[in-house]
Amino acid sequence: MQTVASIPPVRWQSELQQALRDPAELWQILQLPPHFLAAALQAAQRFALRVPRSYVARMRVGDLNDPLLRQVLPLGEELLPIPGFSSDPVGDRHALVGPAVLHKYHGRALVITTGACAIHCRYCFRREFPYDEHRGALGTAWPNTLATLARLPDVGEIILSGGDPCMVSDERLALVAKDLAALPQIHTLRIHTRLPVVLPSRITDGLLRALTATRLIPVMVIHSNHAQELDDEVADALSRLRAAGIRLFNQTVLLRGINDDAQTLAALSRRVFELGVIPYYLHLLDRVQGAAHFEVPELEASSLYAQLEAQLPGYLVPRLVREVAGAPAKTRVR
Repeated sequence: MQTVASIPPVRWQSELQQALRDPAELWQILQLPPHFLAAALQAAQRFALRVPRSYVARMRVGDLNDPLLRQVLPLGEELLPIPGFSSDPVGDRHALVGPAVLHKYHGRALVITTGACAIHCRYCFRREFPYDEHRGALGTAWPNTLATLARLPDVGEIILSGGDPCMVSDERLALVAKDLAALPQIHTLRIHTRLPVVLPSRITDGLLRALTATRLIPVMVIHSNHAQELDDEVADALSRLRAAGIRLFNQTVLLRGINDDAQTLAALSRRVFELGVIPYYLHLLDRVQGAAHFEVPELEASSLYAQLEAQLPGYLVPRLVREVAGAPAKTRVR
């Protein structure tokens, strides 16, 4: 495999601008059954469709059950009110301690960098998050955000999340990293991002410099749910991240109809490890309204996990967890 030496900074921005937003166009490209389109258009009015065309190109034409398509496909089921599903399933709003700063767990704090994503995953637990209230986290409100972090002496690790932090410009991320490195208690900068998987052209030289130019230890947690997502261009992007010295981990959400069998999960673990990424978390679905059709019940998930453990060596088995609002850490399910 030939490694990409350099990616023009404007390429990812151009791809982002051309991302597919119209369900009718998605139906046309993938030749999907027309009788589902009306419900998709209605669901997309509640939570917009957005998916890079390069990601659509990895989907199987004519297959409504394609595992990549199912992650972005607006469905009428999203509009049904389901008991137990809410707009804030993991208690983000109660964990806010400053402008866009969440402090849930000892030793680390999370900064909501932006509400923007390159892809709108239909199961996103922050699909209802009030991003408009935190729009200036890395802009006009950044001094206040930084002051909040400085007042958290137990925090040694900062997690940049969103939205997707890699939607922020290289220049802004470089300044953020520099400012965080000036806080003596901070030692690790962790980025949670889907972009290396769904928009691999985002991994530019400027981004690599921004994440590695300070004394902070750079860690990146990517998000892949299925081995079909991990094509050669994604492999090249991950290779560039590793070569820059960034530690790579993967988190997965267990999703009905997408990866809810042991063989699929095992193939994903093997593939990410082949690409130099450590399988980290397998999350049970966060119960956000509009995503109930993705849920795999805990008992079934535990059975799947036992099968996964039987198929893989321990270092390839991610931790099966759920996030419980107010808990001091992720809750191990098994």
